[in-house]
Amino acid sequence: MFNPLKGLGDLNKLRQQASAMQKVLAQEEIIIEKDGIRIVMSGDQKIKEFIVDGAPADHIAKVVEEALRKTQAIAAQKMMSMGMGS
Repeated sequence: MFNPLKGLGDLNKLRQQASAMQKVLAQEEIIIEKDGIRIVMSGDQKIKEFIVDGAPADHIAKVVEEALRKTQAIAAQKMMSMGMGS
């Protein structure tokens, strides 16, 4: 017999797994230093530090994070429209 509520349990499990993965990624950190620029970013794509020629460049970091969020939203929409989100 078909159980329409089973899909909700599967969806909840996927959300829990995604949340756990996000927490793991948030603990990771990469540091890139090149041509007078230093970026420290967490694995979940949050900019922790952005320095240009020794001076903080928080305004640039905010713009980059906004661009990342928008591209992530576009990717999520595309995945859902292709049936990958359900």
